[in-house]
Amino acid sequence: MVVAERSHGPSGRRTSRWLRETANLLNSTTALGFVVARAGGARLRRGPEGLWFAQGYRPRLPSAGQFTVGNVVFTREPMDAVLRRRPGILAHESAHATQYAWFGTAFLPLYALASAWSWLLAGDPATRNPFEMGAGLVSGGYAGR
Repeated sequence: MVVAERSHGPSGRRTSRWLRETANLLNSTTALGFVVARAGGARLRRGPEGLWFAQGYRPRLPSAGQFTVGNVVFTREPMDAVLRRRPGILAHESAHATQYAWFGTAFLPLYALASAWSWLLAGDPATRNPFEMGAGLVSGGYAGR
C-alpha cells in the first residue's frame, strides 16, 4: 500500500509527497485532521514529508501515542521529543498518510475492521492489521506477537 513512498531519488520523493498531499486535500482527510486537531486542543505546526504535527492532543481516545488523519500526525507531547525517542515513527506515520491518500475517508472504517480482525487473530489491534504491517510494525512501536 505504500507504493507512492517507494519512488527513487529526491525528485521522485517530492512528486510522491505532492501527490499524497493533493490526494488527502481532495479526499478531505487532511481537512478532517485539522478539525480533529482543533477539537482536541492540539497545536499545529508544519513537519517534514508534507505532514502536519498536531501536538498536545488532549482526548484519551484513541489511546495510541501517535496517530494520523490525512496528513496530520497527532501526538500528546512535542513531536521533537517523540522523534528523538523513536526516529522511525515519522516513516510509519507517513505511510499511514499515504494509506489515507489511497482510501480517503473509507480508511477509518477499514482500519477499525482491520484492528478488530487483528484482535481476534493475535490478541492486539496491530500485529495482524494489514495497515499497520504495511506501515511497519517496529517503526510504529509495535512489538508484535
